Amino acid sequence: MIKIKVCIGSACHVKGSRRVVEGLQYQIAERKLKDKINLGGVFCMGRCQEGVCVTVDDKFYSVSPDKVTEFFETEVLPLVK
Repeated sequence: MIKIKVCIGSACHVKGSRRVVEGLQYQIAERKLKDKINLGGVFCMGRCQEGVCVTVDDKFYSVSPDKVTEFFETEVLPLVK
């Protein structure tokens, strides 16, 4: 199972982490991948300047709310088996 974690700490919250989470939830639901992807929130990843901080199987990414779909298609979908 793919594990996606989104920082919901204050710095990332200000940069739109809620919209990133909602965008990822939408992508997962639309593609019926709830049984293959575990989406969760975490507090501070220690890279606040880079936020919104996201990890996919412990690989770090900075994802802006307007790039969620592109991020999902290029970084997450290729991992789905």
